[in-house]
Amino acid sequence: MVTHDDAPDIAVRVRALRVEADGVMSVELDALSGVLPPWEPGAHIDLVVPGAPVRQYSLSGDPAAPHYRIAVLRESDSRGGSRYVHETLRPGDEVAIRGPRNHFALEPADEYLFIAGGIGITPMLPMVSAAAAAGARWRLVYLGSACSRMPFVDELTALGGDIRLAPRDEVGRADLVEEIVARPDALVYACGPERMLSALREVIPDDASGNGRLRYEYFSAPVVEYEPGGPFVIRLETTGVDVEVDPDTSVLEALRSVGVEVLSDCEEGICGSCETHVISGEVEHRDFVLTAQEKERNDCMMVCVSRAACPLLVLDA
Repeated sequence: MVTHDDAPDIAVRVRALRVEADGVMSVELDALSGVLPPWEPGAHIDLVVPGAPVRQYSLSGDPAAPHYRIAVLRESDSRGGSRYVHETLRPGDEVAIRGPRNHFALEPADEYLFIAGGIGITPMLPMVSAAAAAGARWRLVYLGSACSRMPFVDELTALGGDIRLAPRDEVGRADLVEEIVARPDALVYACGPERMLSALREVIPDDASGNGRLRYEYFSAPVVEYEPGGPFVIRLETTGVDVEVDPDTSVLEALRSVGVEVLSDCEEGICGSCETHVISGEVEHRDFVLTAQEKERNDCMMVCVSRAACPLLVLDA
């Protein structure tokens, strides 16, 4: 059996639980032994709880703290993860995590515009603190359905920076285009609902040269219609095995069919856990993790959704 990612799960203990807003619970986690891996703003972890799919949560605390903090939104259509956190998890309980991983890293800039929608505020908290500490100009626009459902407002207010709270029940829909136009030189970081991010991507299109100024992170994959492609072959560099991938099979499924175990959680192209190194060949990127510049480099792919744009794709697997 070939293992694509043999990093072990990390055993952690729940340090504290706190209600941060209606339907939002923060969870602080301590390592059971040793210290937790270091992380930087934008990173997320996978939370592994009994009887539920593995879910990804942004780290929202202080990178210098010895513990991790995440925030979990109670979802009405929960497949078990958020329900378990809100109904079953208690301080002192032991769970497992994976990571951290970071496909939403804060890049150096003189000016930032942070746009958060609802629970999308979580990765923004350490980003805003880092921007302030670096002496950069920054503005945060925080959207939500109502103040009562917007977590960490007090924590943000204590920063004393340029923050616009925009609860829809009080101010209506915020004009994000106006915010973007007013700051033409700002690097824009956005996290929130698919509708919000898709609208922002229309205003600030991706730029494969790396000069695009929008960085975003999805919590659920948008629906995109792709042209049906033909079959192709993936070659496993470590064994030389060739595997044909038909139009109805993902690369992930093809890898597993020959005994390659690939770590994968969302299988929607939004979490980054199945990232695989590409040795040669051209990729048709269908994920929502890599930036346009990273896709242009063509040196990795998310095998759960992305495919080959050539007859033969050689993978480091």
